Amino acid sequence: MTQLPSDPMRFDSYMEWCLYDADIGFFASTRTDVRSSKSGDFLTSPEVSSEFGRALGRFVAAEHSRVGNEAEFTVIDVGAGSGSLLRSLGDVWAGQAVGIELSPAARETLAVDGLGGMASFAAFGPAVTGVVFANELLDNLPMAVVEKTDGGWVEHAVTTSGGALTMVRLEARPEVAAWADRYASDVPVGSLVEVQLEAAAWTADVLGRLDRGALVIIDYGGTSEELSGRRSRGGTIRTYRSHHLGPDPLVAPGETDITADVEFSALLDVCHEAGAEVELVRQDDFLRQWGVEDVISSLRHQELEAARAGDTMRQLKLKSERLDTETLLHPRGLGDFRVLVARK
Repeated sequence: MTQLPSDPMRFDSYMEWCLYDADIGFFASTRTDVRSSKSGDFLTSPEVSSEFGRALGRFVAAEHSRVGNEAEFTVIDVGAGSGSLLRSLGDVWAGQAVGIELSPAARETLAVDGLGGMASFAAFGPAVTGVVFANELLDNLPMAVVEKTDGGWVEHAVTTSGGALTMVRLEARPEVAAWADRYASDVPVGSLVEVQLEAAAWTADVLGRLDRGALVIIDYGGTSEELSGRRSRGGTIRTYRSHHLGPDPLVAPGETDITADVEFSALLDVCHEAGAEVELVRQDDFLRQWGVEDVISSLRHQELEAARAGDTMRQLKLKSERLDTETLLHPRGLGDFRVLVARK
């Protein structure tokens, strides 16, 4: 029987325990492999194609120029996983790239590759110059879950009943209800909403430490308007295990990735309040802006040349690279992710 650290546990506390507890946490336990890898539980864009990182490398070069080609310019990937994004940025950033990871296994991999391997963004001072990436990070930050009722918002919590974990409803905390009123007031009774106070606090903290440069948040999700329909159909909380949708989040705590769509309207407000210039675009549009479509055209041309020359092995290799790169732009897949860029 699962023993909760406290009973009942509001869902944000339960999610934090499942993902980040030093003993059982999905990301922070003593498991020796890296979660975001082909042998792990999920793949992110940098593992799908190295062209993702190369495109971001071109973005970094433009930001470096924008802030005056500062010598003290750092590229930070928070939630770096296997380090695939940082490794594919380009050799020019090799000495200035740092990965931040809670997972001990991931930090060890990052350190071996000369990519730092810090456990927290707090290690950086209050005046960072550079680019901070958060690729599929905020969808894993602890979030409360509220349900709209005729009487207002109630908050979901986890308790033990009959030897199993089950969900109960508690009075919503004032700050949780206020967030839901601000970003989900129009949803019908019965809707579930993930309240993302941790994501907002994390974004505000990074922007507070960023002196000059950019914060780039890449994740699945949308604005309040875009998320409204999903909330009315039961919310967006889900789990992943071994590259497939996993079981209910109350099953096997610590053994599955718990995630939800990111609420970007709330993050836009945080960025504006921090005085940042901010834009929100789709991932496919962002990557096209930084040359990925040109790369696909070049690969397709090389592929045809290899076919004409009868070099089947090279043709197949180029085709594989092209298909992987095209996956980054798929309009119903990775291309539908959102990219928030906040500049200071």
